[in-house]
Amino acid sequence: MGKQVAIIGAGISGLLASSSSIGGVWTKTVETTRIQSPKDYYQFSDFPWPSSVTEGFPTQNQVLDYIKSYAQYFDLLKQIKFNTKVCGIEYEGPSSEDEMQPWSLWGGNREPFSSEGKWKVVAEVKHSLSTEIHLVDFVILCLGRFSDVPNIPDFHPNKGPEAFHGEVIHSMNYADMDYVSAANLVKGKQVTVVGFQKFAMDIAMECSKANVIYKTEHWNLPDYLPWGLPLAYLYFSRFSELLVHKPGEGLLLSLLATILSPLRWAFSKFVESRVNKKLGLAKYGMVPKHSFLQEISSCMIATVPEKFFDRVQEGSIILKKSPSSTFSFCQEGILVEGESSPVKTDLVIMATGFRGEKKLKDIFVSPTFQDHIVGSPETILSLYRECIHGRIPQLAVIGFSESISNLFTSEMRCRWLSELLAGTFKLPSIKEMEKDVEKWDKYAKRYASGQYYRRSCIGALHLWYNDQLCKDMGWNHKRKKGVFAELFEPYGPMDYVTS
Repeated sequence: MGKQVAIIGAGISGLLASSSSIGGVWTKTVETTRIQSPKDYYQFSDFPWPSSVTEGFPTQNQVLDYIKSYAQYFDLLKQIKFNTKVCGIEYEGPSSEDEMQPWSLWGGNREPFSSEGKWKVVAEVKHSLSTEIHLVDFVILCLGRFSDVPNIPDFHPNKGPEAFHGEVIHSMNYADMDYVSAANLVKGKQVTVVGFQKFAMDIAMECSKANVIYKTEHWNLPDYLPWGLPLAYLYFSRFSELLVHKPGEGLLLSLLATILSPLRWAFSKFVESRVNKKLGLAKYGMVPKHSFLQEISSCMIATVPEKFFDRVQEGSIILKKSPSSTFSFCQEGILVEGESSPVKTDLVIMATGFRGEKKLKDIFVSPTFQDHIVGSPETILSLYRECIHGRIPQLAVIGFSESISNLFTSEMRCRWLSELLAGTFKLPSIKEMEKDVEKWDKYAKRYASGQYYRRSCIGALHLWYNDQLCKDMGWNHKRKKGVFAELFEPYGPMDYVTS
């Protein structure tokens, strides 16, 4: 009998839905939302965008149609258990968790499967109130980070939403609405949006009048063509990656990155100057204090909705900076630190992100595995190749760690994982995997320091990361024709069509 693998997730990484349809976050979002990466970088290598989609940044409906077409073309729908929610997973094996602790190899023997160990997956079937239990040989968690568990700031007593006489919702609740209901909710109201990432800007654009309260300015992009040069040449080529220090690099590459550091600075300033000029950030006091390199290394870049700053100039969108993350509610609206009067509002939408780590942690029944998977808050998640935790057997995580093009990266990880499950290669020892994770943590802290540090992001090292996956699988990691193309041309999904 073949091995049983459970894929838990609702998005592009798993194409296994825990709701009523496939598509993950794309099933519930704001009407005006578009992808943040150019479509050439947001596509499956074996399933290009149809010629009918001519936009560089397709809409939500176009993305959903694309994902559904992919699932239908490869006949994946029959493998999907719809309207099912996984409540928890529990490992059942011959060894106790205490006995696993001294293991020097993943699973005790570096094998992805065990003749005795199984994962028990407990799932609730919606609408029937029934529970299903599945025993499987391997679990792939494709939960994502940007759904289900909203991040709500803490407030002092009587200073939270309960003090406000209007309505307070999270952006998740707004996205859950159909387009008509969402439009009716904000119609004719003074809306305050808390946050300044992509979702916050999209929501503000759907309101006739909106205050946007933010803590940190960002290098949000008007397009991917700074001064007419595709951004990919500056950050998605082998030459661009020579400018930064990389995890596990040798002496020569380290020396090159040091020598070329002025050029690294120049690339960042080149982009910053165009963004500032195009959007007029200085005019609104919105020039970030950090560099664009920090922004992209933190996976924080977002595209600005068309005409967003036109709305700011005309006064229908008002930007208001909160000096710190602390603000409070009052009867009339929101009190921002340092302001003498409140921001008067009818409706507050908290576009404050999600607690993806809590969602990942809570799916485990075992407190030991919960602690393993989230690790220390001072380091990146301890996932080798952003997929495997050395101390959790027969399990992988796909799609949690961010990149500048999540679909592209998730596909590469899935191909790597399929080769691992097929026995093409073996993982190193747990100690070696943990040392590799430490190197990536050092990289993350070097280029995305302070408040911009994210715990699961490969930033602007797509090629270096993909090279590692290719070498593991025995693939040729150099995919271009000719030395010049290999060094200077950007890499994308279509460079990995074949092994």
